[in-house]
Amino acid sequence: MDILEIMSGQGYEQLVMFTDPGSGLKAIIAIHDTTLGPACGGTRIWPYESEKEAVRDALRLARAMTYKSAVADLPLGGGKAVIIADSHTQKTEALMRAFGRFIETLGGRYLATTDVGSTGRDMEYIHQETSYVVGMPTTAGGSGDTSVMTGLGVYMGIKACAKEVWSSESLRGKKIAMQGFGKVAFNTAHHLLKEDAHITVTDVYDDALDRARDMGLDVVPPQKIYDVDCDIFSPHALGGVINGDTIPRLTARVVAGGANNQLLTDADGDELQRRGILYAPDYVINAGGIINLSAEIGMPYNPDRAREKTERIYDTMARIIQISKREEIATAQVADRMAEDRLASVRAVRSLYRRR
Repeated sequence: MDILEIMSGQGYEQLVMFTDPGSGLKAIIAIHDTTLGPACGGTRIWPYESEKEAVRDALRLARAMTYKSAVADLPLGGGKAVIIADSHTQKTEALMRAFGRFIETLGGRYLATTDVGSTGRDMEYIHQETSYVVGMPTTAGGSGDTSVMTGLGVYMGIKACAKEVWSSESLRGKKIAMQGFGKVAFNTAHHLLKEDAHITVTDVYDDALDRARDMGLDVVPPQKIYDVDCDIFSPHALGGVINGDTIPRLTARVVAGGANNQLLTDADGDELQRRGILYAPDYVINAGGIINLSAEIGMPYNPDRAREKTERIYDTMARIIQISKREEIATAQVADRMAEDRLASVRAVRSLYRRR
């Protein structure tokens, strides 16, 4: 990887690595863009097979956070942290506090929160070393579990897609295949079940599948999920799952889920459009978590304000669909343009004031 060339070509500002031999910490923070405010993004703890894979994931996720905050009209930039470790066996208080000291060195350019493999308790450990952390438990003065509002946002995005495809936002009887059943999928499923949707789930962890069975959901092996007969395919695991190999296997009319970077390439969004499959851009409908966090920054947390703004994801998705139809371009392209237009307008105003 020619990292500097990749970063300059896609507008990245900073990539920082940190190790702490005492705790075993190996961490990477990628900051994509701080035009709109400090970079905010989750801390992903994952046993990456290589440092190259970890860097690539951090960069991709940081850029997605820039676009997510931009489309959601938030005063935040895009960043992401990854810790190379198995969250089930290697995560310790010492490791998380060492990571907090790492964050402190950035002086507020990056605000940490939860992601795959990290929890509110982990944020409390980080907070013992730095104030640049959000999403701590409500009992610790934070906004709590971001997956609750993220699940609500994904649900609202799915309903907007259903309205377009089936002329009704009702999900009663709709067959939904969920790839991954972590915290976001779990919260999304609760909303779907209230509408009597039929859900089939897969995951690589037995405890997640046990939760799904306890809720009365069908379970299939991971590689079978693409072949499930469904109306809506809902990715909730890692990125790149919508690609040239998987798209031909889908029977769904809608792809909408909580995972980040679902499209392996931009061309995959075009291919979904060509096949008549409506794609809900991931960073649009999974923005509930960052919206929830934004309601905590600089003011007392107000859950009603966070919920009201998260529910607007329905309107944002509906607007994207209408522009996509009118201009005959993929929904992913529409969302990217919305984000880039907001960033460009703020940069233009800043440039004007600097000249004065």
